[in-house]
Amino acid sequence: MSDIVEKLKDLGFNSYEAKVYLALLKKYPATGYEISQSADIPQSRAYDALKSLESENFVYSDGDKPQKYIPLSPKELTARFKRKFNSTLDFLDKKLPAVKEDYNEPINNLYGYETILAKLKEIVTNSRYSLYLEIWSYDFKQLEDVITDAYDRGVDIKIVGYDNLQTVYGLVYSHQGGKEIEISAGSRLIYMLSDNKEALFGKIEDKVVWTKNEDIAFLTKEFIVHDMYLLDVYKNFPEQLRYFYGAGFKKLKDKILDKKSGYNIH
Repeated sequence: MSDIVEKLKDLGFNSYEAKVYLALLKKYPATGYEISQSADIPQSRAYDALKSLESENFVYSDGDKPQKYIPLSPKELTARFKRKFNSTLDFLDKKLPAVKEDYNEPINNLYGYETILAKLKEIVTNSRYSLYLEIWSYDFKQLEDVITDAYDRGVDIKIVGYDNLQTVYGLVYSHQGGKEIEISAGSRLIYMLSDNKEALFGKIEDKVVWTKNEDIAFLTKEFIVHDMYLLDVYKNFPEQLRYFYGAGFKKLKDKILDKKSGYNIH
């Protein structure tokens, strides 16, 4: 019952009010004395809670002596709060944007593997229709349960795996040279985009950027999608690409990448 008490407190009840309401649900009509005994709280606290609940129409008294109380039905209680919260949220949805018309979603830094992993799990859990992901096998294993759940509820999943990642979920591309990339970057990398609006990317063992900024989300998708384009082309025309660009696209990298860059592998 303690979990129900806590949830009622989330709705604005105090501990005594929550315990009194639950005690009444178990047995009603009941006097204040009977309620205090059932709820295991002092009688004076029970009467204070009953007075407060009655003022909010969560309980009703019959007017007899001794006075007995009846609780509002659970369905009506929850329906009342739904109406209240929906009305409040509709109001805020209309009014809050007008406070600052040029509001931009912040760009946040997250530090440490466990913190980053927790955020990744949260993003996947909240995904509704699409998930783009570039990831190493080790990190994928840490997310596999929530990714499985997302796949089962119909989320479209597209993955670039850096080190022969194996999975049955969605479209998967294998990115060559994962170990070299990890050494060059100084960490395994992560790129994730959920529902085209929430992005996370960076060095998963150290620091990442997480944001719902629509411009950053767009750029993250562009990065992942273009990687997939190139990997698909490489998969179908490996010999031709090796002939034109050399092994590991060396000629192309020499042409494009800054010679002084500390990160020359992708």
